[in-house]
Amino acid sequence: MARRTVLVVEDDENIMELIAYNLEKEGYSVIRAECGETALNRARADPPSLVLLDLMLPEIDGLEVCKRLKADRDTAGIPVIMVTAKGEEADVVTGLELGADDYITKPFSPRVLLARVKATLRRRTVAAPTDMEKILIHELEIHPGRREVRVKGKPVRLTYTEFQILHVLAQRPGWVFTRYQIVDAVRGENYPVTDRSVDVQIVGLRKKLGKAGGYIETVRGIGYRLKDLER
Repeated sequence: MARRTVLVVEDDENIMELIAYNLEKEGYSVIRAECGETALNRARADPPSLVLLDLMLPEIDGLEVCKRLKADRDTAGIPVIMVTAKGEEADVVTGLELGADDYITKPFSPRVLLARVKATLRRRTVAAPTDMEKILIHELEIHPGRREVRVKGKPVRLTYTEFQILHVLAQRPGWVFTRYQIVDAVRGENYPVTDRSVDVQIVGLRKKLGKAGGYIETVRGIGYRLKDLER
């Protein structure tokens, strides 16, 4: 089996070496890039399995790098984990909406970083369920075709919007969805949903799901996710 390659984009030499050392110890191949332009060139020349992208970069910042990667057909499918400083919640939201898969804040432990890398690569390996495919996760059974939800075999009555939100989250367990992403997914059929009303819908959804509602996690300042099976 070929080694997975991680493109690490980081302008701080000490952090770069720390990340590279831990990745290589776990069997990953590491490509280094100290600036955004170099990162884009290397991603296009030899697409990696994953990009670990610092947002604070000289010249071209990480958000612009992410935007260009996702706009290029040859690199759009490469998963991206953003590395951010505390207090950059707005940048995290923007990055997720641009197509980044996950984020981690500095300072971070190498174990957490490796876990995020592994989880992101695993999620990209497993195909997402189709829109009409039944989803079984935790105690939940979600039947899109019949618009039915069961918790431990017992039916739960949800509104159209509640069902749509749960279905969106369940299709990508572990992925963080911003409120705007949820709004975009739920819109349609004259159901008015705003980013603020998503919070209200989540409260109602959790209540109806009972204990299983605890699997819907709030990511402070960002949005929501359905707990991954391995978390």
